[in-house]
Amino acid sequence: MNDKPDVKIYTDGACWGNPGPGGWGAILIKGGHEEKISGAEPLTTNNRMEITAALEALKALKQPSVVQLFTDSSYLVNAATEWIPGWKARGWKRKDGVLLNADLWQELDREMARHEINWTWVKGHAGNRYNERADELANKAIRKLRL
Repeated sequence: MNDKPDVKIYTDGACWGNPGPGGWGAILIKGGHEEKISGAEPLTTNNRMEITAALEALKALKQPSVVQLFTDSSYLVNAATEWIPGWKARGWKRKDGVLLNADLWQELDREMARHEINWTWVKGHAGNRYNERADELANKAIRKLRL
């Protein structure tokens, strides 16, 4: 029997310019309760914000959990489900050299080890209410940063 809590997480990252000011947002749903988290950085990239959204959401979980993580970033899903083992085996490098965002990928890998995660890609800006809300959180974080 699995005694880990079930959690649904919706994440999104945003960047105004690439690079530029960026934000991330996540909604964690556990037992009908929703928790919203977000943050921003003054100079970053969209990919860093997508990774950060998932990373911060997983870090927010107080105990190992069974997670259904939804994101509109195929880059994030592919990395988490296919590419990380190869990068890790090569010392956090790609086959052809430098791995961008290696710091975040390493931290995400550590957080992923704590949980059972089913990564699910959702089409962005296509009416998925939680994906839309995560996008709103990311953009509000950028606006707040710029005030």
